[in-house]
Amino acid sequence: MKKNSLKEMVEVNMMDGYEKIDHYNIANVNKMARHYHEILKYIGEDPEREGLKDTPVRVAKSMQFLTHGYMLNPEDILRSAMFKEDYREMVIVKNIEIYSMCEHHMIPFFGKAHVAYIPNGYIVGLSKIPRVVDAFARRLQVQERLTTQIKDCIQDTLKPLGVGVVIEALHMCMAMRGIQKQNSVTTTSDFTGAFLREPTRGEFLHLISSVLR
Repeated sequence: MKKNSLKEMVEVNMMDGYEKIDHYNIANVNKMARHYHEILKYIGEDPEREGLKDTPVRVAKSMQFLTHGYMLNPEDILRSAMFKEDYREMVIVKNIEIYSMCEHHMIPFFGKAHVAYIPNGYIVGLSKIPRVVDAFARRLQVQERLTTQIKDCIQDTLKPLGVGVVIEALHMCMAMRGIQKQNSVTTTSDFTGAFLREPTRGEFLHLISSVLR
């Protein structure tokens, strides 16, 4: 997949001492903004009124940020922090926040991912697992595919003894439109290697459901 550069325009926003840096492809922002300008007309709005004058550009920038996972290589993220270590017990990173976009309606779904692996000669920097989750989540997605992509990436890159992934998410396409069930939560899971065995999988599911005291 060809990756577009996001480095043509850099915005730095300072608020309460916090520096936020965003990268955008200015050519794509301008092209997308023109389309959003027309969409505002089609839904019956006046894109020239004060409150909407800058909306097409804001939406274009927002869409680039919400889908910036296309610009990231999750395998490279893992490879950047792989360390040899003789540790063969379960490693879990749970309650990883996910924000993604349903590819069917381009409406958000969000929730938490729980990821575990059992090392086989290599461990990975713990922050890299949430980064991998985010790299896949920040694309147009379905939850089932997202779950499998995270699992496959970790399995294929680290070659561990097994990987387990569970995602729990609320889909706004179910809550805001369609069936309009506001409290429905979708859970997906996928496993490889040692996690295909009931004792290991059961331990993982028990640990992600427990609360630290």
